[in-house]
Amino acid sequence: MNIFELLHNNKTEKHFSFEVLPPLKGNGTTSLFKTIDILKDYNPLFINITNHSSEYIYKELENGLIERRRVHRRPGTVAIAAAIQNKYRIPVIPHIICSGATKDDIEYELLDLQFLGISNLFILRGDKAHEDKHFTPVKGGYAHATELIEQINRFNEGYFVDGTPIKHPGHHFDYGVACYPEKHEEAPNLEQDLIHLKEKQDLGAQYAVTQLFYDNQKYFDFVDKARDMGITIPIIPGIKPFAKLSQLTIVPKTFHIDYPEELATEALKCKTDEEAKSLGIEWTTHQIEDLYKHGIKNVHFYTVSAVDSVKEILNRL
Repeated sequence: MNIFELLHNNKTEKHFSFEVLPPLKGNGTTSLFKTIDILKDYNPLFINITNHSSEYIYKELENGLIERRRVHRRPGTVAIAAAIQNKYRIPVIPHIICSGATKDDIEYELLDLQFLGISNLFILRGDKAHEDKHFTPVKGGYAHATELIEQINRFNEGYFVDGTPIKHPGHHFDYGVACYPEKHEEAPNLEQDLIHLKEKQDLGAQYAVTQLFYDNQKYFDFVDKARDMGITIPIIPGIKPFAKLSQLTIVPKTFHIDYPEELATEALKCKTDEEAKSLGIEWTTHQIEDLYKHGIKNVHFYTVSAVDSVKEILNRL
């Protein structure tokens, strides 16, 4: 069952989903599975698994020269998705990204996912490399998520990226996309950002999940503008509880969002991470209750550094 059908079939009930990261290279699945063990009893609708492109690191050699190496810190998105699906029987949605991937790389990912019986995807361009001022695709890759969507559509139609017919086409892929209530950092304005979201819908995206936000009014305004532009797909609010003092400066910088003045004022009064965590639980609980009052039934949690907070919030709700 695809995610749009899951959302439709559960539209009268309150439910949630959440996102996890693959383990760092060299680490096992213990921590990841602990997160899922904590949240699975609350009946999540689905689990997203992020995908992280390779990146450059710089290492000093014995002769004093600096060598630039490309490393993949969090490999295994497809394998982790399969492991979660096999262990927990919860629908999984691996992220498929342009960043760091060629057209052939993506095609092999799609083939692997077909063999594993995973048919729901989340399509993203991905982040630019830390050392780049602007997003730069790898040679043979894509600059935009819409190009990646077009490849997946052709694959669904029974063609490889080089135009060769697929002799035995497998199952059809369904997919969702990301959206940004406070606009994508590279968009000139919110209207242009919504034009791109409309394009993704017209290409076949069945739903969208927002970037995290702390001000519900920005989400409501965003949805209203999207509907005015003819965007009809479900727009799932993405929520990340404030959980650490460091997030007061890191989150706005990393995700290009603003804290509401009330939350920022209270956060600045916190002296410890435990106080920050308590504040985040209170704020997010009220935030989701407000979403419920406005008819929103489905909420998506970003769980990194906030698993215990998410559990407490779900208990309160």
